[in-house]
Order: sequence, then C-alpha cells, then structure tokens
Amino acid sequence: MTKTILIAGIGNIFLGDDAFGVEVVRSLSRRTLAGEVLVKDFGIRGFDLAYTLLDPWHTVILVDALPRNDTPGTLFVLEPDLTGLGDPGAPGMDLNPHGMDPMRVLNLAAAIGPIAPRILVVGCEPRDFGDELEGRMGLSPQVQAAVEEASNMIEELIGRTLAEIEDPPMRLQTLVQVPNSSEVTS
Repeated sequence: MTKTILIAGIGNIFLGDDAFGVEVVRSLSRRTLAGEVLVKDFGIRGFDLAYTLLDPWHTVILVDALPRNDTPGTLFVLEPDLTGLGDPGAPGMDLNPHGMDPMRVLNLAAAIGPIAPRILVVGCEPRDFGDELEGRMGLSPQVQAAVEEASNMIEELIGRTLAEIEDPPMRLQTLVQVPNSSEVTS
C-alpha cells in the first residue's frame, strides 16, 4: 500500500519539552493507524526529514514543541504558508544539522525539490527545555499531559485527510449551449 501521509516527530529528548514530537509519535506508534500512514521519529535529524519530504506525500504532519507565548501544554494546528520556500540563503534559514525548526527543514527540502502541497504542524507550547548547559530528560507535567490529546488530534487529521483523498470535493459541471444542438456538459 502506498504511504500518502507522513507523521514526523521532531525534537531533542535531552532538552525537556523539546521531546514533545518524539513522544507523540511514540504514542501513535502504539495505535493501529491506516496503512497509508507512516509515523516516524526524526528527533534532531533535520536533514533526514528534509530528504524524506521529497517523497510524493499527499499530506505531511510535523509534530514539534513550538514556543508561542501561550500556556504550557497548549496544543495548536498550523498550516504554514509555503510560498517563497526554497531559498537556503533567506534570513533566519541558516542550516544547523541539530537545530532545524520546521520552517528551516521545509525551506531546505523545497530548495532541493518539490514537497507535499499540504503541510500541517501540530505544536505544543513548551514549559521549559531544561538547564542551558545540561538540558533535562523528560517532559514537564503540562506537556506530558498533552501527548495523548495531540495523538488524538492527529488521528482525527488522518481520518479527515484520508476521507478527502477517497472522496474529493465534487467538481462543478458547466452547461455549454451548442448552437443548433442540445445541451452538453463538460
């Protein structure tokens, strides 16, 4: 069966809440998902993810801890604007093999070749990443509590996406009047 949806967990397990994406894909890997779905832990391997994004996916869901100045554990789904991606020299898009946020990874992949037309980001507001020099193992209680809810959200997104693929929106038919003839649809 062809894989059409990629669920990519992103994060560093040695930096506390940064491991959110890794923990969500671990949770999803224990569930029974449709055969069209690939769930993969990319951790801090941004270049591996960039090259995987070049495969012909219908939809890619990136899962990551992303600070947005909200309450720790708050979940959100973003659909990033993909216009203008593909310029590795763009400001803020410098390459760091172990510090690739989702937009940097998308920008790198788009610079190499075409990527999926639909990218979603399931994010969680982190509480902390641990000490600057030593990090921290494990998620904060607020972010840990959001892992199963995020997994449920992703399952819903998978279901909706597969339904769209199986039953795309109906095309409108236009009636064309042909002189000296009956109506024809196109």
